[in-house]
Amino acid sequence: MENVREKILVMSGKGGVGKSTVAVNLAVWLSQQGKQVGLLDVDIHGPSVPKLLNLDKKAIKGGAVIEPVAYSDNLKVMSIGFLLPNENNAVIWRGPMKHNLIKQFLTEVYWGPLDYLVIDCPPGTGDELLSVVQLMENPDGAVIVTTPQQIAVLDVKKCITFCKQLNLPVLGVIENMSGLVCPHCQNRIDVFKSGGGEQMAKEFDIPFLGSIPIDAAVVSSCDSGNPFLNSDNNNPTAQALESAFKPLLMNEE
Repeated sequence: MENVREKILVMSGKGGVGKSTVAVNLAVWLSQQGKQVGLLDVDIHGPSVPKLLNLDKKAIKGGAVIEPVAYSDNLKVMSIGFLLPNENNAVIWRGPMKHNLIKQFLTEVYWGPLDYLVIDCPPGTGDELLSVVQLMENPDGAVIVTTPQQIAVLDVKKCITFCKQLNLPVLGVIENMSGLVCPHCQNRIDVFKSGGGEQMAKEFDIPFLGSIPIDAAVVSSCDSGNPFLNSDNNNPTAQALESAFKPLLMNEE
């Protein structure tokens, strides 16, 4: 960790809100800005990052260090998915084993000098997330991902409270799956309502980074393992992602 300038956790109190998609595209976008980036997947029971990046390589342990998998010249990745025999294997572990693996990821993975380390965290506020925050040396902050509907916002609020109780700065809130533009009539449909994430940010007096619409192209990019920001930077959804990510880049200045 001593070679990492900025450590950003991507968190949510609820699963299924697109947290891993945001984390992967944030890491890819930062690498596109010429930054040296690491992406650490600590979602032990549901590691999505290898699939989202179409990486089926295995991590290599040499001596006392683990070599992360290179996605590009300036983006390296580590996930428990690289250590499992196949993607269908379930990790059936109790808390102490998960804590030890997270500690190993944070102390034994040799990233080299990094401008940013993006950590894709598991949903909820349990053992794994607590281990990540406590074992890291002064993380710079968390990006909170939610969807607009109140049932999601209710759980995500607990994640913000978690950050405040552990003195972890919240860098901002991203409202994902916020509206759908009909490809036929171009009318906007608020499938999961809208505005819940922005209202939550105001309630907690934290930055609102932006709203990301539902886009079938994002689903296709996830399934194919080609990050969305690699494929179409002129799409309104890509522009929304970039707009949400830019304030995070400015934090280093």
